[in-house]
Amino acid sequence: MVQRIVEAARIESLDPSAIPRLRMPERATVFAARAARLLQLADANNPISGYLRLMAALADAQQRLLASFNAPMPSRETIELNQRHSMPIVPALTDTRGPAWRDALFMLLDSIEAAGALTPALAQLVARLRAMDSAALDAQADAILALRFAEVDPAAAPFIAAALQVVWTDLASRIDMKDVPYLDAPGVCPVCGSVPVASIVRVGGAYEGYRYAQCGLCATELHVVRAKCTNCDSTKGIAYHAMGSTDASDEDKSELARRAPLKAESCDECGTYRKIGYQERAYDFEPYADDLASLTLDLLVSDAGYRRAAPHPWLWPELTEDDQ
Repeated sequence: MVQRIVEAARIESLDPSAIPRLRMPERATVFAARAARLLQLADANNPISGYLRLMAALADAQQRLLASFNAPMPSRETIELNQRHSMPIVPALTDTRGPAWRDALFMLLDSIEAAGALTPALAQLVARLRAMDSAALDAQADAILALRFAEVDPAAAPFIAAALQVVWTDLASRIDMKDVPYLDAPGVCPVCGSVPVASIVRVGGAYEGYRYAQCGLCATELHVVRAKCTNCDSTKGIAYHAMGSTDASDEDKSELARRAPLKAESCDECGTYRKIGYQERAYDFEPYADDLASLTLDLLVSDAGYRRAAPHPWLWPELTEDDQ
């Protein structure tokens, strides 16, 4: 049966209280689904298939770790303070992150090593991470969370980000949705204050036909009206780009974009883009995994003059001297 998709104009006319504002991460499956999708995408002759398989192993390790992970929850007083000031309920950029994330990092490295078949470069990277002291690791975590590109070690970043994801996904999975405040800032996760990685138009149940932007840190999904920029909240100058449309006619480009399971949604107001996937057309679509696996689409949209709204946490750009 073809699932019904609710169009943007109708979404705006509906009672907002009838639309689930958030979709909290499903603790038992969040990273497992990501791992499975990464493996699926790696088997489709992807140019970075080897890297996708490594990241699938990392996501699988995250799921096993999450099953027994139990980070300290914020106090009720802290939650209520953040609610009163419309702040993220467990902000990632905080001085009170604690050592739990570093413990998570070393456990993830243990799992990657136990899986075997480490390349010399990967073995060297794991050894380098283990040799870093707490201050150096925390400095990398701060740079990743604050998107300070010039300070991020691109090779180490995926593993550090993965450890941080375990901590904040654990927290998000145990937070009562009713406690999460509304934020005034567009494109910011109300749970942890991080930015989305991509968005998905879901099928089934209360989420049928609605678009959700998935946080790149805690995996919480926030409802966003379609044809609206997830970075600046503008509804002007929104366009969609799909693979195979470079040399197509305008009519064919429109048809390709309409039918594609994955598109890049660009905004002329802020000059950025994020990807959007349609579960109706690819049921196993997982925003984090599909974004990582679609570098060719990034190149296409970059050539059109748009920049990513934020880097993928598992694929940081290598900066040149001109970029720094």
